[in-house]
Amino acid sequence: MSNRIPRSPEDAAAFFSESFQRIRTEISKAVVGQEDVVEQLLIALFSRGHCVLVGVPGLAKTLLIRTVAQTMNLTFNRVQFTPDLMPGDITGTEVIEDNKETGEKSFRFIKGPIFANIVLADEINRTPPKTQAALLEGMQESNVTASGTRYKLDPPFFVLATQNPIEQEGTYPLPEAQLDRFMFNIWLDYPSLNEEMDIVSQTTSPRNIEINSILEKEEILELQDLIREVPVPKQVLEKAVTLVTKTRPGTEMAPDFVNQYLGWGAGPRASQYLILGAKTRALSQGRYNVELEDIRAIAVPVLRHRIVTNYAAEAEGLTTVNIIEKLLKSL
Repeated sequence: MSNRIPRSPEDAAAFFSESFQRIRTEISKAVVGQEDVVEQLLIALFSRGHCVLVGVPGLAKTLLIRTVAQTMNLTFNRVQFTPDLMPGDITGTEVIEDNKETGEKSFRFIKGPIFANIVLADEINRTPPKTQAALLEGMQESNVTASGTRYKLDPPFFVLATQNPIEQEGTYPLPEAQLDRFMFNIWLDYPSLNEEMDIVSQTTSPRNIEINSILEKEEILELQDLIREVPVPKQVLEKAVTLVTKTRPGTEMAPDFVNQYLGWGAGPRASQYLILGAKTRALSQGRYNVELEDIRAIAVPVLRHRIVTNYAAEAEGLTTVNIIEKLLKSL
């Protein structure tokens, strides 16, 4: 165990909370605003989850993710997804090498950009499903298989995929089963007037920002294990699972508006991520216990991409977020 992480649960929670806030402070040196986005990103990372970030170009997604990597002393790779990208361009390829001494030829595996702690899959919906699927094994198993050989990815491993919500021509939307593997679906909004003034002022003037590393890999892995030890009261667990169950149209617990407006509900993975995310949020606030408010705070990013609205909802202008908020009121 790291010498810096206290052994008692309560002291460890205090250490986690302090580190969490220090990381947010370091990120704010480079990224103006986006407090909720930063919090959700960090919650997902410490929960061993992956994220889809949806936002128009120019909202500093790449800068944000690179800065997160710097604050945790993690390796970072960015892959620009394009229609001609092949699976081997992500996982790596085998090349033939000559042995100068013996004259024999042999294969050598050259690792692709997926071999990093944080991988940014930029505009993931611009590449065909075959290439999108190259990320799946890494996300689920933390392994990459190439030519029958399995290669272990270095933990912690975190995939961040971005999507542009405006331009859909020539894109390949992620299948529901693949979207379900992402813990959070995070929407980035435009900055406020004052925030944009700060952004423009900072980026059009000379500046030299030094981002300090707050945690090391070993400490991150220990804190990820600590999160799983946080106890959850039975009534909070029941509320979380009930919330997810109510999203499933045609079931006993589904409210009338869910049957009317949803075509498909969330699966058990949503319940798992709700609890994991709530544990992480509780620890980030220095609490070694989970409250219902933790569930409420992360319900939208967990459920937004896991429920599917039908034509009736579209006709009335209802989004998945509207449905989730209505379900939270009934909670």
